[in-house]
Amino acid sequence: MRSIWNGAISFGLVSIPIKLVNATESHSISFRQIHTEDGGRIRYRKVCELEDREVTQAEIGKAYEDADGSLIPITDEDLASLPLPTAKTIEIVAFVPNDRIDPLQMDAAYYLAASGAPAAKPYTLLREALKRSNKVAIAKFALRGRERLGMLRVVGDAIAMHGLLWPDEVREPEGVAPDAGVTVRDKELDLADALMDTLGEVDLEDLHDEYREAVEEVIAAKAAGEAPPEAPEPAKGGKVLDLMAALEKSVRDAKESRGEETEEESAEVRRLPARKTARAAPKQPAGKKTTAKKTAAKRTAASAKKTAKSTQAAKKSTTAKSTAKKTPAKKSSARKRSA
Repeated sequence: MRSIWNGAISFGLVSIPIKLVNATESHSISFRQIHTEDGGRIRYRKVCELEDREVTQAEIGKAYEDADGSLIPITDEDLASLPLPTAKTIEIVAFVPNDRIDPLQMDAAYYLAASGAPAAKPYTLLREALKRSNKVAIAKFALRGRERLGMLRVVGDAIAMHGLLWPDEVREPEGVAPDAGVTVRDKELDLADALMDTLGEVDLEDLHDEYREAVEEVIAAKAAGEAPPEAPEPAKGGKVLDLMAALEKSVRDAKESRGEETEEESAEVRRLPARKTARAAPKQPAGKKTTAKKTAAKRTAASAKKTAKSTQAAKKSTTAKSTAKKTPAKKSSARKRSA
């Protein structure tokens, strides 16, 4: 990779010669301006407004426009001789926990490559120190005509530097958040949590620029003299009238896209035993009836036994009475015979 800046990392009394290399690259598709009538290229010519003629790149310099519109020429030698310790040095000023850095401050990313064999030892020392401390280094450096703020961290076996905006370059979010007075219910938060859990994590390597791919398809079709692919029907938008319903549908859709069982499906499966129990429920009184029948039978048997006992007792009393009546008759007849 081609270096865009050469200098050194200043780490206390340690100096590490490094080369600055872009850590990112753009894959976006760029277009040229053309004349729509004949397809000719539209080009910009650099013209001096005083002489009304086109000038070459070698004739072009820099100037600062003052408040009154006057121009103050600034040469490359003026910028190169700035009294800055960071002109050719990435000066580390502090080591802080990585959560101290607001992501809003992050700008372009670079790799710091060790420049030559003598840089290998101090480079490795700084890298391992950053690893063990779980901290990042805050540094100042000058690049492209201005001093910048940077953050050094470990990426794999390399040291990366993120350009940072100065704190006063980050705007406050005034007037961005909605007005106060909106209440979020616990059920809505629960559904939002469920949606977050359902969506889960994603491997960033699986994400890609679908817009760029679609543009490439259009370019390929037009180059082949074919009609470009038709755009899909746009989704019909509308106001979300019921936030709970929207959250529930989002959770269902997310689960279906991941091949997971939705709550409705699982609820139906769970209801099956409940339905069987509900149908069997009326049979429970039948069991009670059977118990009642057994109880009634027992009562009938008991009453029958009582009736039998009373019948036997009645028979015995009747027999005893008839026997008692017969006995005096025999005595009277015996008396007559003796007379």
